[in-house]
Amino acid sequence: MTGKSESILYVQTSGVDRPERLYSPFILAMAARAMDVEASIFFMIGGVEVVKTGEAEKIKLGNFPDLKSILDQAVREGVRLYVCEQSTQLLGIPRGDFIPEAKIVGAATLNDLALEAGAVMNF
Repeated sequence: MTGKSESILYVQTSGVDRPERLYSPFILAMAARAMDVEASIFFMIGGVEVVKTGEAEKIKLGNFPDLKSILDQAVREGVRLYVCEQSTQLLGIPRGDFIPEAKIVGAATLNDLALEAGAVMNF
């Protein structure tokens, strides 16, 4: 594998109003984990809505399971989830409104994750 390290960072900026963009980071992160590559998803701007308690259950497209099922599987496989604290403040979403698997972090964490990752993808 090429790159700085064997890790991939997926940045989710699309929110629940764009459900067609929500499955990809989870599917790709699970594929990375199956390849023994570390995988993290960083939710920012509208993307933070995806990890609000009760939201992922509402999203289902085509023949795919609901997004909550995919999210739960990703977490079981070791995908790390991060929520941008500044985005939660921008949108007025209290810290306690997010699923417990998602760690709320500051902007410096995104920079650190990006610098350490061998690849960064945005959705």
